[in-house]
Amino acid sequence: MKLLACLALPLSTLCLAQVVPPVTPSGRIVIALYSDAGTSSSIDKVKLALASFPDLEVKPVTAEAISNGALKGADVLLHSGGSGGGQGRALGEKGRHAERAFIAGGGGYVGICAGAYLATCEYDWSLHILDAKVVDRQHWARGTGAVEIALSAEGRKLLDTKASTQSIEYFQGPLLAPAGDPEVPDFTPLATFATEIAKKGAPSGVMIGTTAVASGAYQKGRVIVFSPHPEKTQALWKQLHRAVLWAAKRLPSSE
Repeated sequence: MKLLACLALPLSTLCLAQVVPPVTPSGRIVIALYSDAGTSSSIDKVKLALASFPDLEVKPVTAEAISNGALKGADVLLHSGGSGGGQGRALGEKGRHAERAFIAGGGGYVGICAGAYLATCEYDWSLHILDAKVVDRQHWARGTGAVEIALSAEGRKLLDTKASTQSIEYFQGPLLAPAGDPEVPDFTPLATFATEIAKKGAPSGVMIGTTAVASGAYQKGRVIVFSPHPEKTQALWKQLHRAVLWAAKRLPSSE
């Protein structure tokens, strides 16, 4: 009976606003999801997380399709976990150029783990769209597990959380630091590692304090990367959604 009463009210009421899922005024955000060599099973979690938001539309794209113009009409490009080198090499110079051109022209980029490696200025297969280098490249395979990250004021605002720290799953993502590339604007640290994984011979005391989540600009576009995996924790799916909204420039101007 309460639902029927709710539906009987004008569309402008708060009651009905709670029944109808919000959709951005200019339509759904189209996400080109890289789905080719170098991805891992974590891409299935990414798809599940994104599918839970009605304002998002996911279109899987291959490396070849990207090279041939498949990013046209997309709002955001997303690279998930797996191997950054595998994804970058599969794209080849033509595909990487297409991705850089998409972001330079105003498109958004969201990178998770391997996608964060790919965004850096560190490797010959990188996109060079985030002014970041990877700390302790020798021990990139430092292990997996839950870690704590500390969110900056900018991170709490962008990701819409009041928590100063949170637990998140880590699967050998990059430890980020400024690269000092004069061609790319400095990034903003949104979160740093507050605890660490130091397995497989990786030294302790290195991971803590390095950047775990970062945002930046690349010409007219926006870039945001997560070293750990927000999609692996359902409570953090809303933060991935916020990252997509920010990259697509769909958040209010005050945010």
